[in-house]
Amino acid sequence: MSRKPSLLRCIVMDLLGTATYILPFLGESFDLIFAPISAVIYYFTFGGKLGIMGGTFNFIEEILPGTDIIPTFTITWLILRYKEKHTEE
Repeated sequence: MSRKPSLLRCIVMDLLGTATYILPFLGESFDLIFAPISAVIYYFTFGGKLGIMGGTFNFIEEILPGTDIIPTFTITWLILRYKEKHTEE
């Protein structure tokens, strides 16, 4: 069972991931530090299989150059919200 974090928390995490674009040359170096931290936060934020799979994707997304723009946390929040609304019906 996955957890349900706040949308604000997810947006903040995605903004932190894209903040490395502010420092063009140092940014990609910072991603080497931020990628594993972000992946662990993702795991603890969503938990379970989703946390493991998403955390792995999040790590890869943060570590690869030019892919930081993908809002992994927010996309996951939207998917969970969509599933929640459609399982209630």
